Amino acid sequence: MIDERTAIDMEGVLSELTFPEVGDGSLVVDTHQKESKAIQKDLFAVNKRRSWDKTVEARCDFTYKLSLTRRSDVDFISIWKKSVYGRTLTDIKSDPAMVEFFAESITPVISETLGYHLADGSWAVCTSPKRRHREKNFATLISERIAATLGIPFYEDVALCHSKQRVNAVFELNNLPQESNIIVFDDFVTTGQTLAGMKKLLSSLNKNAVFYSAINNKI
Repeated sequence: MIDERTAIDMEGVLSELTFPEVGDGSLVVDTHQKESKAIQKDLFAVNKRRSWDKTVEARCDFTYKLSLTRRSDVDFISIWKKSVYGRTLTDIKSDPAMVEFFAESITPVISETLGYHLADGSWAVCTSPKRRHREKNFATLISERIAATLGIPFYEDVALCHSKQRVNAVFELNNLPQESNIIVFDDFVTTGQTLAGMKKLLSSLNKNAVFYSAINNKI
């Protein structure tokens, strides 16, 4: 409800306004003001693009969400999911303490799901190929600790990838495990294409592969 004591008579205000006629020379454009508005518009456009930018780095708050997911025709078990808030993936990978944290978190899940089968001597652990650097990366360090805790072998660089692209990547065998059952661990899974490449390679060599990931990189 409008208070008549404070209401503004808009008809009276509008009737007192005068507008310059087009072409009479009284309308002068301030060039500096025009450029300023253009800059503001451009900044707004940039900010708008950022809000839709799909390359913004993912985060994880480490809320336990054990799940079985099928992606790119591969079933994998994960314990966390990408989140809106939390630590960025770059921050996580750059923290040495997170290696032990990841290993301690995922190893019990592997042990519980595979049970007594792990003791029959037919199991080993590997991870996906290194893409950017040949030294031991985050997933490799975690996989080593998983294998040590489970008391089974770890094979480094089972596969090599000569391309940085993840979609339809072709992996080449480098270090064939002797064991027939392979636990494939990857720290983050987004499209599942990397796991699919490992599955295709290992199945062609008559190896049975089961897949685990720490973070399911999709909300």
